[in-house]
Amino acid sequence: MEGYITIDGAQTPINGCKNLLEVIRASGIELPTFCYHSELSVYGACRMCIVDIDGRGIQASCSTPPEDGMVVRTHTEQVMKIRRMALELLLANHHGNCQTCGKNTQCKLQELAQKLGVKNVRFDEVNDVLPIDDLNQSLVRDPNKCILCGDCVRMCKEVQGVGVLDFVGRGSDVRVSPAFGKNLNEVECVYCGQCASVCPTGALIIKSQTEKVWKAINDPSKTVIVQVAPAVRAAIAQSYDIAGGEHAMAKTVTALRRIGFDKVYDTSFTADLTTVEEATEFLDRVAKGEKLPQFTSCCPAWVKYAEQFYPDYLANLSSCKSPQQMFGSLAKQYFADHEGVKREDLYVVSIMPCTAKKFEATRPEFVVDGDPDINAVLSTQELISMIDEAGIRVSNLAPESMDLPFGFKTGAGIIFGTSGGVAEAVLRLASAGTSEDGKPAPTEFRDVRGLEGLKEASVTLGDRTIKLAVLSGLSNAREVLARLQSGEADYDIIEVMACRGGCIGGGGQPLPNDMAAREERKATIYDCDAILPLHNAADNPYIKECYSTLLQKPNSSIAHKLLHTGYRSRRRIEGEDLDLSETKTGEKTPVSVCIGTNCYLRGSYDTLRKLIDKAREAGLAGAIDFKATFCFEKCKASPNVQVGDTIYGGITPDKIDEFFENTIKPAAQGASDAETLEV
Repeated sequence: MEGYITIDGAQTPINGCKNLLEVIRASGIELPTFCYHSELSVYGACRMCIVDIDGRGIQASCSTPPEDGMVVRTHTEQVMKIRRMALELLLANHHGNCQTCGKNTQCKLQELAQKLGVKNVRFDEVNDVLPIDDLNQSLVRDPNKCILCGDCVRMCKEVQGVGVLDFVGRGSDVRVSPAFGKNLNEVECVYCGQCASVCPTGALIIKSQTEKVWKAINDPSKTVIVQVAPAVRAAIAQSYDIAGGEHAMAKTVTALRRIGFDKVYDTSFTADLTTVEEATEFLDRVAKGEKLPQFTSCCPAWVKYAEQFYPDYLANLSSCKSPQQMFGSLAKQYFADHEGVKREDLYVVSIMPCTAKKFEATRPEFVVDGDPDINAVLSTQELISMIDEAGIRVSNLAPESMDLPFGFKTGAGIIFGTSGGVAEAVLRLASAGTSEDGKPAPTEFRDVRGLEGLKEASVTLGDRTIKLAVLSGLSNAREVLARLQSGEADYDIIEVMACRGGCIGGGGQPLPNDMAAREERKATIYDCDAILPLHNAADNPYIKECYSTLLQKPNSSIAHKLLHTGYRSRRRIEGEDLDLSETKTGEKTPVSVCIGTNCYLRGSYDTLRKLIDKAREAGLAGAIDFKATFCFEKCKASPNVQVGDTIYGGITPDKIDEFFENTIKPAAQGASDAETLEV
């Protein structure tokens, strides 16, 4: 739209802005907002951005389309009065323990109270204190600090396509919560942390492990080593205003040694290793024409998303562990073999841009005899917190080099930190030796770069054209998977990152974590790649040494033991991970329990859990295919359980023993002629 708007007496061009708020900000006036994000839908709830429009009165500027000739005033007496009162009401509904809040000094509520001159709150505070949700590994949700801006709801639903948060209740009882008041570890949260990135208060924050790491550092019996992910250097450069990502990383190495870490390594090393393993796996699949498209498996939020929503595609995921987990497995082995450090005495810390990495480190697949491959995961925010706590001025430090062998990397490992980087690293390796006429193989594949949520490219490798998709933001993954299922799409390799822009925009990165910040971090990542002498993971001399001394060759049996893993279908019932594997009809006795609203309210979750426990006790867990489902349309008889083709109503938790013994057990044992008990 073209034209001009008069804002506080000054004419301002519209210049295609989609709403009045953007025009006002373009004019040099920073109107306050809580619920407005240019990357999310317009919500218009906080009323901070109200303005006075001639002929229309007080309006929310975020939801008002700009029109030529509008006359707008942004700070009349009435506007300021309403804005302050709205802020007072938010403060009254917000439990303020600002000094110890995780968002202290970064809280928008705190910031706006200062800017708008709100010194006193005339309204009584809410007395009810709701329980804090801190039972998962990655995030802490404090509903007492929520101001109902809806940012987390829209982020989870619109950008991530998960939707585990929503508004519940009415009137003064309305709140943001997972379904049925459950905790995040009891629903399908993938722990990406994007909700915490947009939360303007301390209602959603990263669960800190800094105290745990300090304790390990100060334990003389522990050898404490740390790995730093590629995207961290870009955020550190940005946060401390240091020119150059590698220069920032070198200063961070010094800071980490000052803090007390015994060795400092680069996750980019195992990103190189991942590239070699994943490219080998991909080329083998292409040769056999099976398990294509191959999905990347570096992002733990994406892996969990696939396990929960698309288990039919789990075989298509690369079996490679993420670079974080490869490092842990390799380091525990290396230090036992070469440094004489027992596995249980080696404490491995990861510094990651990602909150889902905290969850990933606790997965049982990555624990050996009770000892995890990764002992603690710190976000970039937590690293900055530890640096500040130690009183270290990073900008003033002399740069130092990382320790070898796991501190050496190529540019291919560095670009893992941004969307398209994994795909490009694999293409660099796969294309080596395919060029004709003696020309060098390409080292850049720019078609897969950028912050767009979906990028597509075709690359010719030898006599084959490889079709790629690069996705960031899980709603884009949902869209592409739907197209794959319908046959509308056809790819050979698909890179998926849960966070928009990839790891540079991970939920653990410093605030602001908007797209402008991610664009700057992306440029830093590619600058780091450009200045390094090597750009192909296979050229890393320490990767070659690793194969010659330990791993033998890519995808060898020892490589699979240390560097690869598997995935399973995942369902969430009462917080318990259940392996509800898909099986062919007739292989197991199918038992389905409805978890629709009516059945849930009558205890169907407990029914399903107790049926599973009974099957385990009877040694029949492998003979029964348990499933949670919606809805048998027999709500009056709930809870409903289907065994085979027969639906039984009224199977409340107190009737489980009798129902299992008389109905499920005979069916599972093959007694098809067993008499059915009417419950």
